[in-house]
Amino acid sequence: MTTGVESSRRLSAGKQIGRALLRTLKSELGAGTLGATLSASWRARTLTFVGEPTFGELLAERARARPDHEFLRFEGQRLTLGELDARVNAVGAGLAELTRPGDNVAIMSPNCPAFLEAFFAVQRLGLGAVPVNTALVGDGLAHVLSSSKARVAVVHRELLPAIDAVRSRLPDLKAVVPITEAESGDAGSLEAMRRQHRGAPPPAAPPDPDAVALLMYTSGTTGSAKGVVYRYRDSNTKRLRLLSHLLYEPGEVLYTCLPLFHANALLLTTVMALDMGSTVGLGRRFSASRFWQDLSELGGTSFNALGAMIPILLKQPPAEFDRQHRVRLVVSAACPADAWRPFEERFGVRLVEAYGAVDGGGFITMNLGNAPVGSIGKPLGGKYRLVDETGGEAPDGEAGELWIWSGKKRERAVEYYRDEKATGDKNKGGWICTGDLLRRDEQGNLYFVGRRTDSMRRRGENVSAYEVESVIAQHPDVLECAVFGVKSELGEDDIMAVVVPIEGRSVDPPEIRRFVEVTTELPKTGTHRVQKSELERRGPGARTWDAERGGEA
Repeated sequence: MTTGVESSRRLSAGKQIGRALLRTLKSELGAGTLGATLSASWRARTLTFVGEPTFGELLAERARARPDHEFLRFEGQRLTLGELDARVNAVGAGLAELTRPGDNVAIMSPNCPAFLEAFFAVQRLGLGAVPVNTALVGDGLAHVLSSSKARVAVVHRELLPAIDAVRSRLPDLKAVVPITEAESGDAGSLEAMRRQHRGAPPPAAPPDPDAVALLMYTSGTTGSAKGVVYRYRDSNTKRLRLLSHLLYEPGEVLYTCLPLFHANALLLTTVMALDMGSTVGLGRRFSASRFWQDLSELGGTSFNALGAMIPILLKQPPAEFDRQHRVRLVVSAACPADAWRPFEERFGVRLVEAYGAVDGGGFITMNLGNAPVGSIGKPLGGKYRLVDETGGEAPDGEAGELWIWSGKKRERAVEYYRDEKATGDKNKGGWICTGDLLRRDEQGNLYFVGRRTDSMRRRGENVSAYEVESVIAQHPDVLECAVFGVKSELGEDDIMAVVVPIEGRSVDPPEIRRFVEVTTELPKTGTHRVQKSELERRGPGARTWDAERGGEA
């Protein structure tokens, strides 16, 4: 098995990218009814694809070509492409009776096959799909459903009480379709809809290219969630194909336990596997103690890791499944440098570090083993800047906000649904302002520093919460932590850390310094991102240790 310490055996990044591009071109030449072409603008060093199939069209094409291919594994269920395609047509016929052209359909469900049935059915109808964070309740849930103007909501039975609690605040919501995960689902459920319309043909009319295809809401960890707009003309399926050829081999089983309402699981795993002819191993949720066992039972050969997943897995006690799996590749985002090699060596995998964002305009960087450990590598294409506080270019070694060139003809390269102010703030004179702080070394390798909104002003300098968290996480008894600023009497920020110890261990607050609170868990979104805004609202409390006073705050 290839591991991270065998880097001398890897292809150079240039050869990997070249071979991936060649495989993509070959697949396009034999794409049959897709009949799309690929063009490269080498002056801008970016890839532009013509004739993008929609997600619904992509499923139909793959099902026609390989109806018996096993596409989805979930717990004890197995679905072929043909079976999924038939289910999608049936659910689509049912949703067509509840919707009108231009409508948006919310989907709020934990991971299960019915989520994908609803998603692809919405795509096939040419409507807007709105995946909803399953952790949302109250104001946060009402905000997403009202700002998206969802006319129909497909909701898992476990989450119906959350919808009922805000239903009076949603005048645009006309129908709720429950997911029961039972073949004998009640009347009005997605399962009943599937039974009633079994054998339905696909819709005859193709989607309007300018219509909203997908609204991916940001996590909302530091403010209100915003809906990033994907239109039918910009499905990015061909760019996903290039990435899949860069990373994966034929016959892969892409495992994910990340939530399908997030782009990583929905697009970078499910749609990518569909496009490359692979299989998806879908876990219901992330469990650190059962992760490798769940993955092994579904035959996973690769998975994506977000946030603190790698450090949390690394701090689990040794277990039999640490090496009893088929995984060869892990695509990570924000892996701490000190965890990189230990993770590869303990679990016998190769780690690739990548950077991208749903509102990043398609800008991607990747460390394929051709950059130092801890780096996110270099961009796969495109022009960018690192902008300091004065608006100038940040020098090498210093953090600056990542700005990505989208071109003067794309003044709204990133669009937030029904939010002109946020869209205007994001796009400035052809540049996409990401809000992410990066630094660059002398060789041009990039390093993620943190979010611009997730930093603190301390003694005249900006301090990255991400970097402080990375240091605290090295404590042998700390499972995970969250760091944020609290206002001090001097007008700047004091640094506060909320720490979760490893089960069965304890953390002494004076070892961490200043404001420290030890707790059993952190408030998180469904994508395992800490909800800093909630912690900031709480601030220091009765259980918070104040190092300067030598006791509780």
